[in-house]
Amino acid sequence: MQHHVPSTPVTGSGGAPARPSVPGRGAVEGEDRDHDAGGTPAPGRRTGRAAALRSPAALALAPLVLATALWLWALPRTDFRSIEEFGLLDRFPPGFYAALVVLTGGFVLTLRRAGTAPLWPAAYCAAMLVALKAPPAILYDTVRYAWASKHDAIISRLLAEDTVPSGREPSGGMAAYDQWPGFFSLDAALVRAFGVDTAASFINWAPVALGLLVVPLLVLVYRTFTDDWRLVWTGVWIFQLANWVGQDYLSPQGFSYLLHLTVLAVVVRHFVLPGSAGALRDRSALDPAAASVPPPTTTRQRAVAVLFLVPIVATVNASHQLTPVMLCASLSVLCLTRRHRNLGLLVTTGLITLTWNLTMGRELFLDTLGTLREKAGDLLANSRPGFAGDPTGPGPELVGDANVLMVLALGVLAAAAVLLRRRLARSALPLVLTAAAPLPMFAVNDYGGEMVFRVYLFGLPGAAFFAAAALVPAVGAASRAAANARRVAAAALPVTLIVMLAGFLPSYYGKEGMHYAPPGETALTRRAFDRAPEGALIIAATGAFADSYYRYDRYDRWFFTEQEVEENLRMLKDPAGYLAGGIPEGRPAYVILTPTQGEAVIGEGYLPEGGFDTLREALRESPLFEVVEESRYGLVLRHRPTTGG
Repeated sequence: MQHHVPSTPVTGSGGAPARPSVPGRGAVEGEDRDHDAGGTPAPGRRTGRAAALRSPAALALAPLVLATALWLWALPRTDFRSIEEFGLLDRFPPGFYAALVVLTGGFVLTLRRAGTAPLWPAAYCAAMLVALKAPPAILYDTVRYAWASKHDAIISRLLAEDTVPSGREPSGGMAAYDQWPGFFSLDAALVRAFGVDTAASFINWAPVALGLLVVPLLVLVYRTFTDDWRLVWTGVWIFQLANWVGQDYLSPQGFSYLLHLTVLAVVVRHFVLPGSAGALRDRSALDPAAASVPPPTTTRQRAVAVLFLVPIVATVNASHQLTPVMLCASLSVLCLTRRHRNLGLLVTTGLITLTWNLTMGRELFLDTLGTLREKAGDLLANSRPGFAGDPTGPGPELVGDANVLMVLALGVLAAAAVLLRRRLARSALPLVLTAAAPLPMFAVNDYGGEMVFRVYLFGLPGAAFFAAAALVPAVGAASRAAANARRVAAAALPVTLIVMLAGFLPSYYGKEGMHYAPPGETALTRRAFDRAPEGALIIAATGAFADSYYRYDRYDRWFFTEQEVEENLRMLKDPAGYLAGGIPEGRPAYVILTPTQGEAVIGEGYLPEGGFDTLREALRESPLFEVVEESRYGLVLRHRPTTGG
């Protein structure tokens, strides 16, 4: 809140200076001054209160308070325990959506004073992040998202063994987690520091925590290229709405992405070569919103910065397989600009990545190289989301449509800004290049059907900045065209942000039926694992269900629908015979089928609609399997090796 100093002295009656009030006195005296004989407030006091209510700070605070009240009212009324085909979309009460709309309106309102009061847009960005991603952390009584429970199992094993696991190779691709243990070691340390039993106690808060940590990094990057706080905060807001890909849970990807942005922020701000800015030092050649190029750094300063970044780069390499490659790609394109060319940092990062891949990650690295002959150059297949068929059912189909529309909207806005604000694109060229840097990854492989999401995620910071630039025109231009652009933007900005909000919600919460498992389902799953002897084969339709990797070092797993759709259609003709034929002779085997698996195989397109119910009933009625436990939380069967297979 800004305090205004009066230009003339405050005087009392007769023009004499008013006496200052004395602390501890004046309850009665003040009442005498502020009220007339009838006890009504004096006109001056009424005017002061009205002015305070109309102050910029009060106007900025009011939507925030209203949105908070609506959100807090709506949250306990969210019926998350009866999630159906549309996820949480039809479970959230209207007050929840009203809170998000009010937050959007308040944010747009505070942008008018973003230059003099940038903390207000920051507060709204933080509030929107919490409003969008905190509901599962507050509401859910189990871990949200199957892969988060998988990571909890890895952390628990690390805590139990107190070292990186070795020995017999676990099934299900778990060797990758043993070969990149940095993130899980950190989380194990956090579990001990917090004094809790497992990471499950805080795991659902990861999207909020990681999101809040990303914000200052985005601000640092965006402020490097613009002096317009409106553009900075709109870019952050759009980034949050466009970050629907679900990689911000407690995962090596989410953690490494944070470090990736840290490296980029340091490079664009502190790796400017002397004499490299050229015409960009001339303000007349820049977009009115563009920031001056950061001051150049000496060779010694850049060398010190490299030493500072080495532990961060090493941590990225110890935590995730793909992020170091994306980091090398980003540093490579930055070297295409003379402004940020630093071969020393690029070579250092490349050597650290290669060293890790040839030592700790050698097995998986060589396996990946072996797939390049099959995958390399197949752009269409590598850019296909998932590795099964198309989602079926109205809910999953809505999610798929929302995903596509969000990508198109962001791409169109960013491309429009690059074309129409060429001076800004020229000064912010590093953001253009880093947004495009991940695209060649489509020529490498499909990364298990997730390459399209990872490319989108790593290109998002630059794309969000230019999407904001398309909606926030520069204030310095005085031409008629510039004035018209500002009038159009005044209407387009709130409308676009509401549309993007409408796209985020189904993209992020539309598949919640496969992300939330009630406690009864997780209990059934754990009983099934505890019942099976060590070394048994655990069979499930997909690994996308809670606790699917519980005690993963003691069992092998077979997720039988995670294959090509044609093979699944063949399996549906005789599910029991198909599964029995894949069980090694003499190996005890158990089948676990849960409601979240049913949601997942439909949502990911592994099976046609109704296919999960078909295989469930076929296995239940088959003499090749016997029912061990059955309830509304799932079905557990044991293979009968003496009667078939």
